[in-house]
Amino acid sequence: MFFISIFGPVPSRRLGSSLGVNNIPYKICSYTCVYCQIGPTLRMETRRQRYSDPEELAARVKKRLLQLAETGERVDYLTIVPDGEPTLDLALEELLSRLKEMGIPVAVISNASLISKADVRRALFVADWVSLKIDALSQDLWKRIDRPHPSLDHDDILVGMEEFASFYKGTLCSETMLVKGLNDGPAELEKVARFLSTSLNPSKAYISVPTRPPAVSWVQMPDAETVAIAYAIFAEQGIDTETLTGYEGNAFVVTDDPIEEILNITAVHPMRSDAVKEVLRRKGYDEKSIDRLVSEGKIRRVRYGDWVYYVRVMKEGEQ
Repeated sequence: MFFISIFGPVPSRRLGSSLGVNNIPYKICSYTCVYCQIGPTLRMETRRQRYSDPEELAARVKKRLLQLAETGERVDYLTIVPDGEPTLDLALEELLSRLKEMGIPVAVISNASLISKADVRRALFVADWVSLKIDALSQDLWKRIDRPHPSLDHDDILVGMEEFASFYKGTLCSETMLVKGLNDGPAELEKVARFLSTSLNPSKAYISVPTRPPAVSWVQMPDAETVAIAYAIFAEQGIDTETLTGYEGNAFVVTDDPIEEILNITAVHPMRSDAVKEVLRRKGYDEKSIDRLVSEGKIRRVRYGDWVYYVRVMKEGEQ
């Protein structure tokens, strides 16, 4: 049985209105990052296998696009952004090819852990927009932040990223998530910036901070001054840089059952309480609906900073 799920569109600070395509079962990943917004990885994996059914996923995306067209909703990107690492799916290349037939740009957000594999690079070449993660150049910090599968080699990943950038014809972006007290110091940031400018040359480098509840409770976002210094270090290397530190808004689009939609979205994208209330209000539901999901153990409340977030409760491999 293949994993099949779509969600949104959701508001994206990088991609506008993004219709999410989830091609990996819950929390199967090559990393278990300390800041992951959907919790710790349940199954560490680097072996690629077929997780999705591209034909069925493409059919569901097409159906959703027709629904959205009827209501005049805009979709800027079809985005492969699953519960785990999307390049673990052997069907990724076929899935991307089918999605591109719909005439909307297709994006993939990857942690880059498998980029040293030629077949992974070949699959990603199909996408219009690719984001590769690079949180640290130093191997010890990479291990502390991203907590990779033991078979992964950081140097191989960096070489693979450089190889991909040399041949990719689409829009290549990078993302660096800053964790207070770990990779937010000038020395490490200068290493990352030099690598980006000399080896990757991304169209844009995004500097992010954990804005949603992290997998590990001690993770904190750096202060505004630290983020500003990081921006300056990247910009000094001639890199087009943008910081992602704010809330993306509540423009979640729901076309079907709002309860099912909230469950699909929160499996990948934790929602702030005000966003959930707004989705329910637009469909004529009251707040008791979300209370029932909490009492049934399908969703949980998590306080992070000044806000309460809702996160889907799932088990390994669940759809």
